[in-house]
Amino acid sequence: MTSNIDTAVTSVGDDPRRYGFTVWNYRQGEIVAAMIYLGNELGFYKAMAGAGPVTAGELAQRTGQHERWVLEWLRLQAAAKLLDYCGDERFQLPDVAINLLVDGEHKSFVAGEFAGPGMADNLQRLFENFRTGLGNSYEEGGPEGAHRGECRHWQAARNDLIPRMIPALAGVEAKLNAGALALDIGCGDGAAVLAMADTYPNSRFVGIDASRHAVALVGVKAAEMGLDNVELHHADGADLPGGTAYDFVVTLDCIHDMTRPEAVIAAIKGSLKPDGTWFIKDIRSKPRFEDNLRNPMLAMMYGFSLMSCMSSAMSEPGGAGLGTLGFNPEVAERMIREAGFTQFQMHDFKDPGNLYYEVRH
Repeated sequence: MTSNIDTAVTSVGDDPRRYGFTVWNYRQGEIVAAMIYLGNELGFYKAMAGAGPVTAGELAQRTGQHERWVLEWLRLQAAAKLLDYCGDERFQLPDVAINLLVDGEHKSFVAGEFAGPGMADNLQRLFENFRTGLGNSYEEGGPEGAHRGECRHWQAARNDLIPRMIPALAGVEAKLNAGALALDIGCGDGAAVLAMADTYPNSRFVGIDASRHAVALVGVKAAEMGLDNVELHHADGADLPGGTAYDFVVTLDCIHDMTRPEAVIAAIKGSLKPDGTWFIKDIRSKPRFEDNLRNPMLAMMYGFSLMSCMSSAMSEPGGAGLGTLGFNPEVAERMIREAGFTQFQMHDFKDPGNLYYEVRH
C-alpha cells in the first residue's frame, strides 16, 4: 500500500537543520515585517529616498528620532537586504526600493500594507474563531478596518479601473459618459466608486457596504471631493433596494468575502438591466490546492484568508466560507450560470494577483 508520504505533492524533507532554518526564517520575517511598518510610519524610507549614503545621525536629524535607535533599525534593514550598507556606518536606500517603500502613489507601493498594532487583536480573535467556527465581519474591524488597503485600492482605481478596464468592457464607457446608473457592491473605502463618480459626472453611482464605518468614510471623502453624484447605503449585498435597475454593477475583490455569495449574485441578476454589465474582480486562483502550490505567496494568501477573507465569509452561521482563494474561475462561472446569467467572459489585464470577469444576462 502506498503511504500518504509517498504520494505527497510537496515534502519538507527530513533534514532537521534545514527544517529549523525554515521555521526561524519565518520568525525573522515577522520581525522584519514589523520593522518595515515602523520605518514607513516614522518616515525613514522617505527621508532616505535619493539621499545617497546616510548615517544614523543624519537620518535621526531629518526625522526627529533618537540616533541610537535609528542606528539599530538601519543595521536591521541592511541585514535584511532592504538597504545597502556602504561602510563606515553609512546606509543607502536603493533606487529599486522607491516604488515599493516610498512612492505611495505607485501601484507597487507596499510599505503601508505591513501589519501594525491591529495584528495582536487579529491573533486574539482567531482563538475564538477556531473554537466557535464563526469569523468576524468587516463591520467588527471598526474605523481602522475601513482604511485597510486604502492606498492600494486608490492606485488600482486610478491606474487600472478607469483608464484600462472600463474601456475594455463592451459599451460601458459610452453609457457612463452619457449618463448611467451604476452600483458598487462592497465599496469598502470608496476608491472605485469615488474615482468613477469623479471621472463620469453625468452618471450616478450607488455604493453599498456591510460596514457602517466604511460607508461613513466614503461619505466624508465624497464631500471632500465635492461629488454630488454619489449615493451611499449601509447594506448587505443580498439586500439591494427593489425596483431599481442598474446599467453597470461592480464587485471588486469581495464576492469571496461574503457569507451568502449566491444570494448576492441572485440580487445582482434581479437588479441589472437587460443590457447591463456586471464587472467582477477577484483573486487569481485555481480549483485544486495542488495547482496553487506554484504560487510563491500562497502561504500569505491563506493567512489573509484566516484573518480577513474567510473570517468575513464565516461571520454568520452557515456562512459559505469561500475565503481568499475560493472564488476561482470554475466556481465563479458555475455560480454565475446557476443564477441565470448566460454570458461569462474572462479578461486578461496582466494582473498577477487577480482575475476579471465581464458578466451579462
